[in-house]
Amino acid sequence: MEQQKQNVSLPDNAYRELKPGEEYKPLMPANTTPAEVTPYSVTMGVVMAIIFSAAAAFLGLKVGQVFEAAIPIAIIAVGMGTVLGKKNMLGQNIIIQSIGASSGVIVAGAIFTLPALYILGLDAEFYQIFLSSLLGGVLGIVLLIPFRKYFVKEMHGKYPFPEATATTEVLVSGEKGGNQAKLLAVAGLIGGLYDFIVSTFGAWTEVVSTRICAFGEMCADKFKVVFSLNTGAAVLGLGYIIGLKYAVIITAGSCLVWFLIVPLIGSVAPDAASLTPENIFTDYGRPLGIGGIAMAGLIGIIRQAGIIRQAVGLAVSELSSKKGSGAVQVERTQRDLPMKLILTILIAALITTLVFFHFGLLNNGMQSIVALLIVFVIAFLFTTVAANAIAIVGTNPVSGMTLMTLILSSLVLVSIGLNGTEGMTAALIIGGVVCTALSMAGGFITDLKIGYWLGTTPKKQEGWKFLGTFVSAATVAGVMLVLNETYGFTGDNALVAPQANAMAAVIQPLMTGGSTPWILYFMGAVLALVLTAIGVPALAFSLGMFIPMYLNAPLVVGGLIAWFVSNRSKDEKLNKARFDRGTLIASGFIAGGALMGVVSAVLKFVGIEWYMSGWAESKGAEWLGLAMYTLLIIYMAWHTMKAKKEE
Repeated sequence: MEQQKQNVSLPDNAYRELKPGEEYKPLMPANTTPAEVTPYSVTMGVVMAIIFSAAAAFLGLKVGQVFEAAIPIAIIAVGMGTVLGKKNMLGQNIIIQSIGASSGVIVAGAIFTLPALYILGLDAEFYQIFLSSLLGGVLGIVLLIPFRKYFVKEMHGKYPFPEATATTEVLVSGEKGGNQAKLLAVAGLIGGLYDFIVSTFGAWTEVVSTRICAFGEMCADKFKVVFSLNTGAAVLGLGYIIGLKYAVIITAGSCLVWFLIVPLIGSVAPDAASLTPENIFTDYGRPLGIGGIAMAGLIGIIRQAGIIRQAVGLAVSELSSKKGSGAVQVERTQRDLPMKLILTILIAALITTLVFFHFGLLNNGMQSIVALLIVFVIAFLFTTVAANAIAIVGTNPVSGMTLMTLILSSLVLVSIGLNGTEGMTAALIIGGVVCTALSMAGGFITDLKIGYWLGTTPKKQEGWKFLGTFVSAATVAGVMLVLNETYGFTGDNALVAPQANAMAAVIQPLMTGGSTPWILYFMGAVLALVLTAIGVPALAFSLGMFIPMYLNAPLVVGGLIAWFVSNRSKDEKLNKARFDRGTLIASGFIAGGALMGVVSAVLKFVGIEWYMSGWAESKGAEWLGLAMYTLLIIYMAWHTMKAKKEE
């Protein structure tokens, strides 16, 4: 036992391409039978799925960015195992992480689309949110499994898998011991209390802008130039993990809109005096971002056409070889769910989706079949795009792909006579199913890569992922109803829900015959093409054009902290230790801030109102917010710099 503990380390060929004839042998070899699925691992996985679904839903609807739950869940799993004195936990921790990580991907699928139902004044029942999330998640799982060997084995060392790498390192270091869980808990407490005080009491302002002083007020009114910054701990942590490169690209999109397009429109529009910079951003900036996001998704499909062909061929050959020689023994670490079972689940999911569409939405046989075909074809085509994006950069362009889905499905549904309120509801539910399927596909490939590196049994990961999907879908449906009742998605102080607002803005004119800003969509699409041609990630830039400045600017602050702490020393090992410690602190800020945000929402939901609105809207609260944010930055940088190489 002790010998096994000391030798916990990934093989040296884990992250590089294999030489001819070389094999990768995982940490838990194929000829071993590690403990994986146990009452403890399943229970912990379900608890993590519930907690992080609630937290991710709140943060995603408020900020527009769903944090990846895999790393915090892995840290908590390692920490709990250590506290409880459990041994040989690697296999069980992978299952805990895999079940729990369903939370982030299901939440992303749901909150990017379904709040648009509320935004458009339509009814959204619990069963509609739950079923669209559940069925989308199931489709994402079964459509991805045939591609598992291609992405995780055949392409070994060719894709970096940044998130999977980080999570794997956490799980491996957990087997060696350490104080990571304690560090995460402390950071979570600080970040959680910080954001809780802001959202529950309004002790200081959450968003600081240049309107804080007279000169800034004049610039906003006369020149339509304003800069704003969210001072929350969770968003700061998000910027650290995203890193400086992508944070700068995202915020560059914001700068283009807020410092060029908004002032330009404000100087030439006939009614400029009555327009605020925020009005101009909503009417002109966001449609440009929508066009860019949609084009970025289309570029992704075109680029991955070859991968689709290769992966399908791999899956077909596997199915035919099993049929021809049923007695062939597949080693434990390459054992998937049987292809016949996958096909059975796929067919059952499609039939259930058809029944849901027919009886829960449309009451028209032909329209229900058309809706089902839209879901299946688009989900299948985009599955590999989602998986490939995660494998390369760790970012899933699911919102851009879902926008395309909504536009295509709306045009098709209108052509078969479905429009108006019923058409908008149907298109958004269809979009919800597709969005969740793509989000699950991208997230699940991370789990499977972690399992490949460490040597878990894919079959067990795949089977128990369905449980995590069910729990996460039920949780996000309940949380969304609570948040709608508490904050709402329209009006003052409403949740931002940026992606859902984009979906609503796209779909309403398509379904009701209103004016659609096609020229702005087209200009955004052209900009995405130009960005792609010069090597700038078009999706990140377009998201920056679409999401408000105050949510993007703090990402650069977090990214700058990450750059600062990881470049202060000439000792690369020390820089890495500092960066890794900062990642734990940032994860704590994200998880703690989001969780306390849910607690604050629940307090408001049950009628407990402690918010000091008069003070929170004052200049004094804004200056205090700036001061507290500065202290938070100093604390994060100082605490991160305390890291030692030995950690």
